[in-house]
Amino acid sequence: MANLISPRPRTVGGPKRHFPIVASQFNASFVQGLIDHATAELRMLIPSATTSLLQVPGAFEIPLVVRELAMQKRADAIIAIGVILKGETNHADNLSRSVTDALQRIAVTHGVPVINAVLSFDDENQARERCLENEINRGTEAARAAVEISNVIAKLRSK
Repeated sequence: MANLISPRPRTVGGPKRHFPIVASQFNASFVQGLIDHATAELRMLIPSATTSLLQVPGAFEIPLVVRELAMQKRADAIIAIGVILKGETNHADNLSRSVTDALQRIAVTHGVPVINAVLSFDDENQARERCLENEINRGTEAARAAVEISNVIAKLRSK
């Protein structure tokens, strides 16, 4: 398992870029850490890009809003952000799989990149490390992935 964050992608110029973020309100402090890191990284990579934040009650509701955004075809990439903490039942595993499958289906069906930063953790220590700290922050990583895949898609569609 790689602990280090991915390198910064090279940015590609062109028309104004838009990266909406759909985030769960559940586990709010961890989710906010991911949002803050993702938006800061997007501003660093593409200062002219715009972001918008749509908040939903929990992780289960994220795919519905992502689908609506994907259908509008205005996003260069959509970033889905949520935090699922495992409990004593298998509910977290079922939720994680359901959200992941739905997000992938939306991306492929609508041809809009969807970055899955709906993360499942065993405990709050893992969440803190990856959502609030800088070394392996998954919000930063999600922003980098959004820019990288949007660069690839833009290049393919310009030919």
